[in-house]
Amino acid sequence: MSITISTAGHVDHGKSTLVEALTGVDPDRFAEEKARGLTIDLGFGLAQLPTGRSVSIIDVPGHERFIRNMLAGVGAVDACLFVVAANEGWMPQSEEHLRILELLGVSHGLIVLTKVGLCDAEIVELARLEVEERAEGTFLAGAPVVETDMVDGVGVDDLRAGLDELVDRTPAAADYRRPRLWVDRAFAARGAGTIVTGTLGGGQVRVDDELELRPKGVAVRVRALQSHHSQRTKIGPGNRVAVNLSGVGHQEVARGDVLVRAGQWHLTSRLDASLTVLGALDHEVSRRGAHAIYVGACELPARMRILGPETLSPGETGLVRLHLPRKLPLLPGDRFVLRESGRAETIGGGTVLDVDPVLPASRAKPDRSVDRVVAERGWVEADHLALLTGQRREPDVGRWVVSSAVLNDTRARLREAVDDAGPLGLNVAGLSEWDRAVLGRLEDVAVEGGRARPVGLSDPFQNHRYTAALEAALFTPPDPEAAGVDRSEVRELVKRGLVVDQDGVFFAASALAAAGLVLAEMLAVQPDGVTVAEVRERLGTTRKYTLPLLAWLDSNGVTRRRGDVRIAGPRLPGV
Repeated sequence: MSITISTAGHVDHGKSTLVEALTGVDPDRFAEEKARGLTIDLGFGLAQLPTGRSVSIIDVPGHERFIRNMLAGVGAVDACLFVVAANEGWMPQSEEHLRILELLGVSHGLIVLTKVGLCDAEIVELARLEVEERAEGTFLAGAPVVETDMVDGVGVDDLRAGLDELVDRTPAAADYRRPRLWVDRAFAARGAGTIVTGTLGGGQVRVDDELELRPKGVAVRVRALQSHHSQRTKIGPGNRVAVNLSGVGHQEVARGDVLVRAGQWHLTSRLDASLTVLGALDHEVSRRGAHAIYVGACELPARMRILGPETLSPGETGLVRLHLPRKLPLLPGDRFVLRESGRAETIGGGTVLDVDPVLPASRAKPDRSVDRVVAERGWVEADHLALLTGQRREPDVGRWVVSSAVLNDTRARLREAVDDAGPLGLNVAGLSEWDRAVLGRLEDVAVEGGRARPVGLSDPFQNHRYTAALEAALFTPPDPEAAGVDRSEVRELVKRGLVVDQDGVFFAASALAAAGLVLAEMLAVQPDGVTVAEVRERLGTTRKYTLPLLAWLDSNGVTRRRGDVRIAGPRLPGV
């Protein structure tokens, strides 16, 4: 199992020195960092542990001016290495880093007291007691405390053993077969092209996978994979990974972009969430102010509306709606941090509850319940529901998951409509796709010929009296009114093909077939053509019925008109 952890703690408490001792790699990559002795951006390394396992470490800056970079590094970690210098003790960024980790849902960690060689035993013990006291009530409560001094080489072996034990305590990253990589670095490598790095979550990635880079929506291909300079053909969640991409230039990729599989994520710029306000804040939180959201390695401005009250007090948890300037691939359960840009302070953080809210903010009461998502929509396709919630439900009707209330109402409404339609039956073509899907599942309703009737009710159009009347007088058909037949019934007979409407004259389908046979006999004797009068006389009818009969035969290829006569068409019987 491989996990990724981050450092955390106040500036100049020895985080980078600790990482270098564990990994053999100086995490300060930039000349400015080396010149100033100050970590500015993220650094990375791989520590080998006594059991032979390894752990990826992200080194984050401790200075308050670089909190944005710190947030980019801890957005996808499993655990932390919390560093406090024994000679300085707990400091402001110690507190802020701890609260940020809590807001992001980090639940495992190891506490490291550094620079113990600069202090006597009493100072070290006081520092330990202070750290343990500050950790009470947090995820670090009861966490092991390892005393170290990198200058003298004190505690390195104990720290490696502690990391091994931390790996045992930390659950492996879940594989949902839905990979998501928040990009924290992008650069070009000579001979390779675009490289992006990040901590992989959600699923596995393989060489030659087709992915999508968001927010640009660019299709890319994985040319190669590395993890800490080791070539890989595939890599699972929880690992640090460098991805060599084709299809995009490195200048087109920025920190906070995301690699996902196309079609696996709902992209949202509006979401409902819980927000927990930090208890140490000295003011209430409202919608006023310039806010920024941090999720994964992404930083975006956000407009916030509190759902319900106008403000949230320090230490209070409430519901909010957030509006973002671009769409992100998010799921309920994703964690975020919220900062107020004007005050340059972290105000709180929380959990995404709904990535596609449909109710107005005044009525919204979001939670992570799948039933709520279905109830608010009534009908939702099962595949879309999985994108919205991360959970798959079997469809209730067709391809849809349906709220029980809506399904019961739909069933009752359709039964009533079928009963009201009478013997004619309910015209299914006039129903919505949802209604048709439910209608087909009603045990007491039968659907035949595009009409729905109660089971056991005979079809009034089978052996209909008007069809019988037309068949009894093939070439002199009675008018519907004369036969006492309602026009709606005639329309249904025509729709079913039992009756043919030709220029307002109604014929039995058998009359047209019989007329075709008569014309075939006549044209066999007179291949040069027959006149209307000859056809009228042969059929024993009038011109009123002969003309529409011949028009139907012409249009259907049984005959063709040539001047004043009809000749054989390609579909004349016997031709």
